[in-house]
Amino acid sequence: MKNTTELVNILTLEDQGDNNFSGISKDIGSPNVFGGQVLAQSLNAAYRTVNSKRILHSLHSYFLEPGNLELPIVYNVQTIRDGGSFSTRRVTAHQGEKTIFILACSFHKKEEGYEHQMPVKKEIKQPEDLLSWTDMLDQFGDFLPKKMKAFLSIERPIEFKPVQVVNPFDKKDLPPVVDVWFKLKGDRSNLNLAQKQQILTYISDYNILTACLYPNASKAHFGNTQMASLDHSMWFYRDFDFNDWMLFSIESPNSYGARGFACGNIYTREGKLVASVAQEGLMRPPRKK
Repeated sequence: MKNTTELVNILTLEDQGDNNFSGISKDIGSPNVFGGQVLAQSLNAAYRTVNSKRILHSLHSYFLEPGNLELPIVYNVQTIRDGGSFSTRRVTAHQGEKTIFILACSFHKKEEGYEHQMPVKKEIKQPEDLLSWTDMLDQFGDFLPKKMKAFLSIERPIEFKPVQVVNPFDKKDLPPVVDVWFKLKGDRSNLNLAQKQQILTYISDYNILTACLYPNASKAHFGNTQMASLDHSMWFYRDFDFNDWMLFSIESPNSYGARGFACGNIYTREGKLVASVAQEGLMRPPRKK
């Protein structure tokens, strides 16, 4: 995938009737289906069963089995409740006889109410002053570890610019914090709110577990640690657009028992809080022989 149009095409499922929807997968550099893709496709399925005036406000999900990149994924949507203000859906993702993912999500009619939000970090570096993943590959590709170079070489519909650039050869522990700017590639002008939320959910599965690795970076990295998303939750607040860079500000309060927990907020460039994310992931160190 190289741009927004191709991403939207992947996230838009085929309606098979009886609240069943089918989708295909794209490789992003990992051996299994990318969790963000399954999340976003599940939302696409759920949105297709909900009144168009209701807006997604939260989701909670579990990754049960690794997804096979070569097999289609079938999403079944169950209508749990359609109340006066809220609609709730359960989505189950299958490959053959195997259930690989489950999601519960809630939609809310538009209402007015009180407002506040946590402010964006002050004096954070702006994207114009930072290197993107593409820039890093171009400038340092010959010196990067093989797995990192291969990962950065995959074409993506999103450009990422991390605020904290870490030298992979500098073996030292770091604070459990990751701030990364991101921006969609290609035409972003005709996206509706449902599509924007699906794309934001897709993006939210990138970078988040990195914050869990940093406090043990002197010995742990993606090349020697078995990592996988276990669960993922999001809360959506305000409408937004993808015409400018957005900031995903992440921190990890805890890692323990071969699991790491991270949470973060997603802001527009102007500092408007759009969504919050929480995820726990597997972080299994090399087994002792």
